[in-house]
Amino acid sequence: MPDAAVPPLRRAVDAPGTGLAPLRWPLETLWAQLEPLRPGLSVEALVETDSTSTRLLERARSGDSAPCLLVAERQTAGRGRLGRTWFSDTASSSSTADSLGSLTFSLGLTLAPADWSGLSLAVGVALAEALHPRVRLKWPNDLCLTDETAPDTPGRKLGGVLIETVALPDGGRHAVIGVGLNLARPEARPEFTQAPAGWREIEPLARAPELLARLAPPLFIALGVFEQQGFAAFTARFAARDALAGRPVQTTDPGAERGVADGVDAHGALRVRTERGEECLIRSGEVSVRPC
Repeated sequence: MPDAAVPPLRRAVDAPGTGLAPLRWPLETLWAQLEPLRPGLSVEALVETDSTSTRLLERARSGDSAPCLLVAERQTAGRGRLGRTWFSDTASSSSTADSLGSLTFSLGLTLAPADWSGLSLAVGVALAEALHPRVRLKWPNDLCLTDETAPDTPGRKLGGVLIETVALPDGGRHAVIGVGLNLARPEARPEFTQAPAGWREIEPLARAPELLARLAPPLFIALGVFEQQGFAAFTARFAARDALAGRPVQTTDPGAERGVADGVDAHGALRVRTERGEECLIRSGEVSVRPC
């Protein structure tokens, strides 16, 4: 176990040819807060990488399964659900805390819950609760910002969660939890499936380092709760943030192409009341769900 007086930190370094300078991330403060929750944790920051999740997955596959919180100021190949690209553009040509267009980080750690079902929803609950009452959760992994003039709508996409796992030689499983959150509202792109939102619509002076410090502690606590109690500990909290409950939806599931979303079950599967009056359970990773 690392000496508590010498936290295992890796500071951001300049990325050659990018013109980017490293930000001041609160690495020591985060390590002091989080290492007691996950002994052996390292906290690291990079100016630029292809994908923080890819980096942590590669470590785990090579035998390094120590817990790590890795943040990057810019990702060149960030990934979203169903193979989509996560865009993490800076808001200007220089990387400063004020210009950074998004917050992207990943957490790699070995978990051993009795049931993995609903993990992405539990992560979403922790992040949404740490942000603002206007942040809702669109099953299975989107954070949406509702508009003040239309609080009953599902909202625009603020960020998302992607969870990937690696089997370990001892039979355990290492999870890599990737989080992307827009700070500046991105310009619309043809490939966007939802209208985008930016966190600075809520906090105009928001900076990525302070936002990471705000989100990481409740995320770590939520993962500890999930490991002990599973999704049952988050069911009511998810329902309070559910952006789809009671709304007409369409899905790619052949058994529930159209219906009304009716919350989630005890394992985090989406309930859909079909036009035939039947209840269908849709599990994460199988379908795309959109208000219609």
